[in-house]
Amino acid sequence: MTALVIGAAVSGRAAAALLRSHGEKVILYDADVGALEGAEADESHGGEWDRALLDGVDLVIASPGVPEHAAPVRDSISSGLPLWSELELGFRHLDAPVIAVTATNGKTTVTELAAHMLRASGLDAAAAGNIGDPLCAAVGHPWDVVVVEASSFQLRFVDRFHAGAAVLLNVAPDHLDWHRSFEAYAAAKARILERQTSDDVVVYDADDAGATGLVASASGRLVPVSGRMRPPGGWGRDGDVLALQGVSVPLDAMPRPDAVMLVDVAAAAQAAIHMGATPSGILEVATAFRPGPHRRQVIGTWGGVTWVNDSKATNPHAAIASVRDHESVILIAGGRNKGLDIGGLPLEPNVRHVIAIGEAAAELAAAGRPSTVAATIEEAVAIADEMSREGDTVLLAPGCASFDMFRSYADRGERFAAAVRSRKET
Repeated sequence: MTALVIGAAVSGRAAAALLRSHGEKVILYDADVGALEGAEADESHGGEWDRALLDGVDLVIASPGVPEHAAPVRDSISSGLPLWSELELGFRHLDAPVIAVTATNGKTTVTELAAHMLRASGLDAAAAGNIGDPLCAAVGHPWDVVVVEASSFQLRFVDRFHAGAAVLLNVAPDHLDWHRSFEAYAAAKARILERQTSDDVVVYDADDAGATGLVASASGRLVPVSGRMRPPGGWGRDGDVLALQGVSVPLDAMPRPDAVMLVDVAAAAQAAIHMGATPSGILEVATAFRPGPHRRQVIGTWGGVTWVNDSKATNPHAAIASVRDHESVILIAGGRNKGLDIGGLPLEPNVRHVIAIGEAAAELAAAGRPSTVAATIEEAVAIADEMSREGDTVLLAPGCASFDMFRSYADRGERFAAAVRSRKET
């Protein structure tokens, strides 16, 4: 068999390596010639796309960074060739049950939580997929369970991918530059539910209209969760505890018991329990786990003003959820808009002032809330420091991508934290 792999970044290289390890011929294409350097393939082609690369090919693997409307993917679809994501390829060679996690926001945290809960329960579990390690790289080890963070890009081109436990936490407009419409984005997310049976479970946020709408026709058993209450027939906050199947977690024992973290823990726990996690394993992780950096990370409090880095909030849905956790917010927002409506972000009632940055600054400043435009993140921090007062939260929740001013959301968050510490710790 001859396979064409489109994209020579991490996912593409993992797919190429897996195919070659099974004796398949691999042709690797990337528009960036430099990306092909050191890649393992039988043939490598860079530069302008040539449809002739499809000649003699039996299978196409599309990397998530290459959108459906790009010429290589568009031509592959029109040719009638089988077109899979790296996720689909990895799944076909994986000998382990799968928890699959998708959401507009919170995928990585839920994936990490579920994997930790399974390991704390004595199971050999891996976290793979969009979280960093491609699923193809997990093939070959006798895992008890693999927890897969599945993006809409990866789910768009699955065929046999099957999740014994699917977490579809929330769905709101995002990545419309890739999918071209919210309907297409939501349809890609919903593919996580395909091929499920009544023996499988679907965990979803009962408070999220997008998720509840998509799971309505699911074949798996529905398990609603919430970070604000305990939904009928499901699990969530119940007074001063997080009620889960077989275990109650005291809120005062959790490092960060806000509503977003509670729903993430509940979703991860219910998926992990379905795959064999124990109450003790769930409790151990729920009372110790801290999310990764740039996710509602408190930098510090000075003079009654708390500074929070939520640079990972790269869409309005995530940013608004972050804003709603604080009573009085000086919001630093903006960046590269991904084709989304960000006009509602400054209008949240608890936003006292908006400091707008990046390409979307004018759009945010025009929303009608008191605002200031800053040319750099350091200037934004200085402005926030001057106007903040006791009881405020200065919150970096951009609602946009970072690539207009920064290398990544992590770079943006690090620059913000460094600027805050430079002013407040000296």
